[in-house]
Amino acid sequence: MFRTQASAALFLLAGLAFALLIGLPLAALLLRTLPGGVLGTYLVDEQVVRALRLSLLTTAVTLALTLLFGTPLAYLLARRHFPGRGALETLVDLPMVLPPAVAGVALLMAFGRRGMLGPALASLGIELPFTTAAVVMAQGFVAGPFYVRAARAGFAGVDPTIEGVARTLGVSPLRVFWRVTVPLAAPGLLGGAVMTWARSLGEFGATIMFAGNFVGRTQTMPLAIYQALESDLNVSLTLATILVIASFAVLFLFRAAARRGLAGL
Repeated sequence: MFRTQASAALFLLAGLAFALLIGLPLAALLLRTLPGGVLGTYLVDEQVVRALRLSLLTTAVTLALTLLFGTPLAYLLARRHFPGRGALETLVDLPMVLPPAVAGVALLMAFGRRGMLGPALASLGIELPFTTAAVVMAQGFVAGPFYVRAARAGFAGVDPTIEGVARTLGVSPLRVFWRVTVPLAAPGLLGGAVMTWARSLGEFGATIMFAGNFVGRTQTMPLAIYQALESDLNVSLTLATILVIASFAVLFLFRAAARRGLAGL
């Protein structure tokens, strides 16, 4: 009995320590900005508004492109067996474990002026580094794999016999995909989309390496936080608080939607 209670106490202490490690810094941030009115005062600051607007725009575009190109790839990896599939899965997952700075350097080596495709793009009048498009590319490189991984698991969890039954009724494969497969895999797709958007919103390393930190053009919220630490701490605190609140709200809504989806099954 004593050993059981001691083990439970140790587990409880370990859990509380980990919860404090995460919760205490966030609480300190919110207590610094919310009660004193810092958030309300600096929410209309020009630097805050520009960074917020750019972040919302680029993350929306990143998410849309990820859904457009990542969904077919995830379905292919979940349902088809072909030579090199394991290597392709590893390649897609690789950005999730790479340091973001490495991702930024890799993008420069591919699309920079002296990169692999730089001269060809320049001949067409296209310049990607240090533009808003570069922000989207950096976010997609780093965050897109989170969606593909989750969507792949979602598609793999759909029973193929259900799709087979729909096809025997004369429904086209494309319609079966949209009417049967996607709704059944929706929890995985939604979870991947949420993680992709959240990761895009917080992307810093690859963005600053490949897109730079130009106000109104490439300065997203994390980059603005970094710059404001040296000039105006209140701006940095305001942006950080917005990111915390937005991330918490998105995760909360996703969990609520996932619970409703599971309850309806």
